[in-house]
Amino acid sequence: MRDVLDILKTRGLVEAVTDEGLQKKLCGGPVTLYAGFDPTSSSLQIGNFAAIMVLAHFQRCGHKVVAVVGAATGMIGDPSGKSSERTLLSAEEVERNAVGVKENLSRFLDFKHPTAPAMLVNNHDWMKEFTFVDFLRDVGKHFRLGAMLAKESVKARLNSEAGMSFAEFSYQLLQAYDFLHLYDKFGCTLQVGGSDQWGNITAGIDLIRKLRGADAYGVTFQLVCDSAGRKFGKSEGNAIYLDAAKTSCYDFYQFFFRVEDVDVGRMLKIFTFLPLDEIESLEAATRKAPEERVAQRRLAEEVTRMVHGEAGLTQAGRASRVLFGESMDGLRADELLGVLATVPSTEMARDHVAGVKICDLAAAAGVCGSKGEARRLVQNNGLYVNNRRVAAPDAVVADSDIVDGRLVVFRTGKRNFHLVKVV
Repeated sequence: MRDVLDILKTRGLVEAVTDEGLQKKLCGGPVTLYAGFDPTSSSLQIGNFAAIMVLAHFQRCGHKVVAVVGAATGMIGDPSGKSSERTLLSAEEVERNAVGVKENLSRFLDFKHPTAPAMLVNNHDWMKEFTFVDFLRDVGKHFRLGAMLAKESVKARLNSEAGMSFAEFSYQLLQAYDFLHLYDKFGCTLQVGGSDQWGNITAGIDLIRKLRGADAYGVTFQLVCDSAGRKFGKSEGNAIYLDAAKTSCYDFYQFFFRVEDVDVGRMLKIFTFLPLDEIESLEAATRKAPEERVAQRRLAEEVTRMVHGEAGLTQAGRASRVLFGESMDGLRADELLGVLATVPSTEMARDHVAGVKICDLAAAAGVCGSKGEARRLVQNNGLYVNNRRVAAPDAVVADSDIVDGRLVVFRTGKRNFHLVKVV
């Protein structure tokens, strides 16, 4: 079997390993491993994508992967790496979000693999069987308060102004039991997660050793952070979602296209399966001609295709062309509304749009401050309808200018868009 741990290390996907004996175990035959995903939103996001890639590498190397949707633990909220307590979600919200998380994961892991199909499980299925007293008796008694308080994630929160609730403090017990349950049911001996999961992972390893007398292992990888050093996520306000309804294909593509030169090689190793020698060539091309952004373009294309498919990549390309002033021919109103979702808009009745002078409509819709300003823009070649320059001040809105009978797209200058939605 290919040495998956070496592959992960060369791609910057290993920060720490709980036991160096893991490498020998991995080379001796397939192991079963898991990673957990909290359903705090109906979509996973870039902060989760490194974990997905780690699972995918393991599966490609012949190991058996389990993705755990944390519907039970999601109702508590993992305090690891958090400066304050999360807003608790209702059982209904968590269950609804879990459906979206399952859909996201099914895009990347092979659940129909002939020899090592991925598995998807929900920890609420086993946690719901516990009463509080049963959990304290069967699980809680095996944890020592000193060891729990010594964990870095706990100490950081206890020393913060926000403090830590008992519910959050107990989270490590819940995740540790997940590991034990998966060991008993599937023979799972390895858990992978971000560097903030070290304490939770080692808690599970200790529980398996105490109750089953068996060895278990953990691998952590560095968290993917933004330019300010914050991990990506909903609570940090910087999430880049895998669901196009939450982050458009264009915005998703642009996130990777805007990666700094110094980071693009690392991102290519983490978020793609491109061979390392090809990544080195892309980095060299970027050093030689940084203005061409060759590596960033390849990164954006690879990841967008992986997450959103060829259709999503095509849509991102169309959006880019629209926003840079190229033709909108062939695009439908729904596509344009997706591309231009954040630009100003005005709703107007059809009889106030069709056949009306473009300059009059621009003033009425608030595109320009007045009809005179609109005429001056036309005379200076600065007013566009559907990315076509308005040639004359007395030009009128033709039926063909109303995309699908629903939308007229104004542009002034290079990037200032305004939508007129026909109602």
